[in-house]
Amino acid sequence: MEEAGRYRASAVKKKLAEVLLKPRIEASRLHSLPDRYKIKLRSSGYGLVYQVIDQEIVVFVVAVDRRERDQAYKKAAERLE
Repeated sequence: MEEAGRYRASAVKKKLAEVLLKPRIEASRLHSLPDRYKIKLRSSGYGLVYQVIDQEIVVFVVAVDRRERDQAYKKAAERLE
């Protein structure tokens, strides 16, 4: 894996670990997709969409993609149709 890819993977893991402690962050809620939230990885320009499933204590990553032109959010919406 290239160095940049390892850095992104590490950043995603770190943010997901934080999310597991408090998954429902109102400021990160996606209004168009119920029970879905976003993580912005500003330094790498990537975004991540995750779903919270309370009954199972699961954080399901729906999409990870570039943040430009809302690519991650569009990909998440397509996958959840």
